[in-house]
Amino acid sequence: MSYLKPNFRHPQLPKNGLDLTRSSYEGLISTLCAGCGHDSISAAVIQACWELDLEPHRIAKVSGIGCSSKSPTYFLNKSHGFNSVHGRMPSVATGANVANHELTYIGVSGDGDSASIGMGQFAHVVRRNLNMLYLVENNGCYGLTKGQDSATADEGSKSRTGNENPFENIDLVGVALEIGATFVARSFSGDKEQLVPLMKAAISHRGFALIDVISPCVTFNNHHGSTKSYDYTREHVQTGSIIDFVPPREEITAQYDAGESMQLDLHDGSSLSLQKAQPNHDPTSRRSATEALLDSRENNQILTGLIYIDAQEPDFHEVMQLNDAPLNSLQQDQLCPGNEKLRSINNVFR
Repeated sequence: MSYLKPNFRHPQLPKNGLDLTRSSYEGLISTLCAGCGHDSISAAVIQACWELDLEPHRIAKVSGIGCSSKSPTYFLNKSHGFNSVHGRMPSVATGANVANHELTYIGVSGDGDSASIGMGQFAHVVRRNLNMLYLVENNGCYGLTKGQDSATADEGSKSRTGNENPFENIDLVGVALEIGATFVARSFSGDKEQLVPLMKAAISHRGFALIDVISPCVTFNNHHGSTKSYDYTREHVQTGSIIDFVPPREEITAQYDAGESMQLDLHDGSSLSLQKAQPNHDPTSRRSATEALLDSRENNQILTGLIYIDAQEPDFHEVMQLNDAPLNSLQQDQLCPGNEKLRSINNVFR
């Protein structure tokens, strides 16, 4: 079996604002199981980056260990990449971000990589509000080691062998909300219409952006009794905020009363029909987001969509008052201040 992609592409494929086709954002052929939800997530990353007109070489993708952490191989093969130690991806992402904050950072992790061995690192990268998209490809099991329950497996969920999980699960969305994440969302790998706009919004958000993606494992966790299977997710999904992402352009304004509808023409030539009504969920309120999450759990539902966002909180780079220019762009005269300056610094400590 060949794992090489053909180089030929149709000459009339659509191009983005950088005159690039989607092929410029692709990676190698996936070696994951056929039908794996992780491949759908990879396709969504490709689509989101292509639509945002991001330069592939200005993106850095980082990951840990697991089926999820293999998936960066299958997208953005012209980007920077680092596959780190199990659970330690946030440290690598932090170090890279300090060295060059001008890159777009996409971290890919899994329920074991983040909710088990990497739980401590996950918590700290959240509270530091590092500017990155943090994707959790959540299937509730350890696919590389034959399907044992992970820390996100729901209590009472059955494994492939028929055993019920006796422990309460760790909800990474709830954890992220509690410790200060500024962008929190959840989606389903089989819902590209929701996932792509969420990714575009998360990438454009300045700060830490978590998207927890329910991604069924077709080999070890897609059976009757599993709460991370395709059938269970489709039957229990509950949409939170329905959003789309519009990149910065000339402002489009509208004025109309509550209960009325209005048709707007957008920059890309499409139109948008607006219906003004009081939303059931306010994604700008952490309290509202937490209550919506708790309500969905009590009703045995999976809350998806944009759950919370805070666009005002300063990110890690601002808080630490780091150098505006990337470290790799600094010249020798900036890195070495000279003997006189060093001598004056040393005199302060005498």
